Amino acid sequence: MAKIPNLNNLMNMAQDMAKKMEDQMGQVLVEGNAGGGMVTVRINGHKHVVDLKIAPEVVDPGDVEMLQDLVQAALNDAMAKVDEQLKGAMGGLAGGFPGGFPFPVR
Repeated sequence: MAKIPNLNNLMNMAQDMAKKMEDQMGQVLVEGNAGGGMVTVRINGHKHVVDLKIAPEVVDPGDVEMLQDLVQAALNDAMAKVDEQLKGAMGGLAGGFPGGFPFPVR
């Protein structure tokens, strides 16, 4: 049977993993788009928008709702990509705990 580390070691391991995760999140940069690239948004692993581009041809004062829908779709696309990248990164960090994470990773 594997030896279980003491509580202090587990706490140190958890803090190290949190630091590594924070570092990885800062390095993630994804791009989401909608309308065939008419609206493009770039966000980082902290889900902060770092860039937003809107093609002039979709800016129609008579149809603001369409532009709102495109921005929303581009943001949702980018956030789903961040979630996917972070899920993979978290799975890789699970090796730091004996036997992996003691809880499911979403």
